[in-house]
Amino acid sequence: MGLAPSTRSEHDVDVESAFEALSHQVRREIAAHLAESGELSAGDIADRVPQVGRTTVSSHLRILRTAGIVIERQDGRYRYYRLDQDGIVREVLSFMQQILRQPVTDLAETATALDRTERRTG
Repeated sequence: MGLAPSTRSEHDVDVESAFEALSHQVRREIAAHLAESGELSAGDIADRVPQVGRTTVSSHLRILRTAGIVIERQDGRYRYYRLDQDGIVREVLSFMQQILRQPVTDLAETATALDRTERRTG
């Protein structure tokens, strides 16, 4: 008996690649710096992530770019990076907000129910 054909779409693979790219602490740190600053040169990013060397930062930037998380712009011999906020990052953020909102909503509903109970018994 063979395995059923995969029903994963290209879009699912893109989202999965984005999560894989963000699974590394240094890449999350780079993304956080880009979110805070807008656009940074590769050298500026390397200066802000001192625990790894410039070559390693370049490798992490390549992974983030390939996953569709950052956009690269070249100006002369310098390369500048920024988050691609219209790309897969938007979907990743939307997903994270969705799963994080649920527990907060549950907590709010529980607090409201407890408050009603206390008013009736208090």
